[in-house]
Amino acid sequence: MTNDLLFVRALLVSQEPRLRAQFRHAVSSSPVPLEIVEAADATAACNSLPAGIDLVYLDGDLPEAEIGQVISALPAAAKPPFSILLGSPTTAGRVFETDGLASKPSRPEAVQALVDRSVRVRIPSRALVVDDSATMRSIVRKALAATRFQFHVTEASEGFAALKLVRDGDFHIVFLDYNMPDFSGLETLAEFKREKRPVSVVLISSTQDATVAERARAEGAAFLKKPFFPIDVENALCGFYGLRALNPKGARA
Repeated sequence: MTNDLLFVRALLVSQEPRLRAQFRHAVSSSPVPLEIVEAADATAACNSLPAGIDLVYLDGDLPEAEIGQVISALPAAAKPPFSILLGSPTTAGRVFETDGLASKPSRPEAVQALVDRSVRVRIPSRALVVDDSATMRSIVRKALAATRFQFHVTEASEGFAALKLVRDGDFHIVFLDYNMPDFSGLETLAEFKREKRPVSVVLISSTQDATVAERARAEGAAFLKKPFFPIDVENALCGFYGLRALNPKGARA
C-alpha cells in the first residue's frame, strides 16, 4: 500500500469497549500511518468532526437515532469523511445511508483485515489495466477516475507484460481483460496465483458465458461485465475495500 497520504484519521463510534480496543490494536499494526479517534455516542462523534476525519466507522448496534445524527453531521465537515456502517444481525434488511456497509468484525484478525482494506478508500492504490485494446484501456482508466476512489494507473497490452510489471512493481489491483491473444486473462490470473502475487484482480469480459465469471470468482477474482459504468466498477471493488456493499447515492454523476 502506498503512503502518498501522510496519515489517515479514522473515527470509531461504538459503545463497546472491546470493539474499541480491537480497533486501537489494529491501528497500531497498520502499515499506513493511522490515528483512531473514539466516540461512545453521537454527540462525542460530532464534536470530533471539526478536527478533520477521513474515515468513519459506525457501529450498527448503536441506537438508530444516534447513527442518524452522526450521518446527518458528516456533509457539513470541511472535507466530508467516507462513512462505513458496521452491519450486524440487528441491521439486517435496513437501508443504510453511509457510503459503505461492512460486516461488523467480532475477532481481532477480522478487525485488522477490515482496517487494512477500508483505509484504502482514502489512500491512492496502484492499479494495472491489462487489455490488448488501447481504446478499452482508456475506457477502464476513465471509469476508475469517475469512481469515489483514487488510483495511480499503469497500462499493459497483454498478459506477459502484465506478469513482468507485477513481478517488478508494487501493484494493489489488476483489471484484467479475459479475451487476449496468446495469454488469456484467466491464464494470467492463474499465473498470479501460482507465483503467489499479493494483488487483487478484477476480470473483465463481454462474454455471455456465465462459467467465465464463476471461474474468475473461484480463483478469488472479482468479475466485471462489459459494457460497464463507474458504479459497476465500484461494486466490483467492494471486496478490495473490505465492504459488503456501497451506497449508490454516493457515486459520482
